[in-house]
Amino acid sequence: MILIVYCHPFSGSFNHAELEAVVENLTSSHQPFQVIDLYADHFSPVYSTQELRLYHAGETVDPLVKRYLAWLKQAETVIFITPIWWNSIPGMLKGFIDKVMKEGPGLTHTVHKTGVKGELTNIKHCYVLTSSSSPTAYIKYLNGNAIKRIFIKQTLRQLGFKHCVWQNFGLITGSSASRRSCYLAKLHRQCFN
Repeated sequence: MILIVYCHPFSGSFNHAELEAVVENLTSSHQPFQVIDLYADHFSPVYSTQELRLYHAGETVDPLVKRYLAWLKQAETVIFITPIWWNSIPGMLKGFIDKVMKEGPGLTHTVHKTGVKGELTNIKHCYVLTSSSSPTAYIKYLNGNAIKRIFIKQTLRQLGFKHCVWQNFGLITGSSASRRSCYLAKLHRQCFN
């Protein structure tokens, strides 16, 4: 199964157009998928005292966390669709990582003396589709490359994700309709596995 994790509050955003293109692609190629729409689901990225107390036991009081975790354990491919805000992923997506990625055997990771061992080895492919106001080259070479360096190479790999690919649509503000259409057409044809 392919799991899409979508993180944008506005249905008129370019990220939402990306989501629609990916869903149409997967539907037309008869690939099973699930969509996690963090804002539409009213996911709370905030830890309560009770939720934090349950973290090390791998438990939760949030039913969305249980559902999301079950889907992550079934997925072979994960597609994140998110904007880049202030050089990184939005707080909502960070909260998803914080709350859903539970520690413990058979969950998302275990902690050992030598570091973290990812348990999500079922995820063979991961795609991080972002959009940004800044040019992609600026993000990669002049601004620390947080998406690749921290989110992909540290966080996702630590959790066990394999073969992560990052695609950014840079300079979104003021981009032409034809440039946007061309990129969305590419997403319609892209192979996500």
